[in-house]
Amino acid sequence: MVDVETRPAAPEDRTTRKAALWATLIAVPVTVLAGLGIFSQIGSTDDKPAAQPSATQPAIVPGTPVQMAAPKLSARQAEVCLAVTSQLPTKVRDLVARKVSAGPEQNAAYGEPALTVACGGTQPATCQSMTATSRCVPMDTELMNMNRVCWYADQRADATVFTTMDREVPVTVTVPQQYEQAAQWANEFSDIVVETDKSRSSGVPSGCV
Repeated sequence: MVDVETRPAAPEDRTTRKAALWATLIAVPVTVLAGLGIFSQIGSTDDKPAAQPSATQPAIVPGTPVQMAAPKLSARQAEVCLAVTSQLPTKVRDLVARKVSAGPEQNAAYGEPALTVACGGTQPATCQSMTATSRCVPMDTELMNMNRVCWYADQRADATVFTTMDREVPVTVTVPQQYEQAAQWANEFSDIVVETDKSRSSGVPSGCV
């Protein structure tokens, strides 16, 4: 009785082993192909050329000084301007500081094309009439109050020139047209101006209030 019960199980074992053998024969080539695919991907990655610099990276900064004028300052202006320039950073966003041709105690420059900061000089005055336009700030100009500093933005062909209108000593930031959102670049210096250059007690344009 025992032999009758155990013999039918033998074909099932052979069938199982046969199925396992076929599974092994199929699995081995698949594994080999998968391995070749991985090595192929590694090889193709190694063959790829190095990434090229982005077009948005800052331009190479020349070693030559940036040409800037250095008007004569009064003793008080020199004191204030030295306080301003001593607090300027060595880098503004991705623009590194550069040497200036004159007056490092009152001038600074960054990047290429050069964004410049100048302290001192003549304070711009508001025009006395709507028709006057020569060397004065137009009466209908909308002044910009940014971080407690009142700026006048003079839009020119190659740059926007921002000048403080509410400070004891004027500070001017010239932003080349290549830099987007020029006002935000000028605003990078607002906190330093507040810390080092006192507000004027009189003559402040109404647009600064």
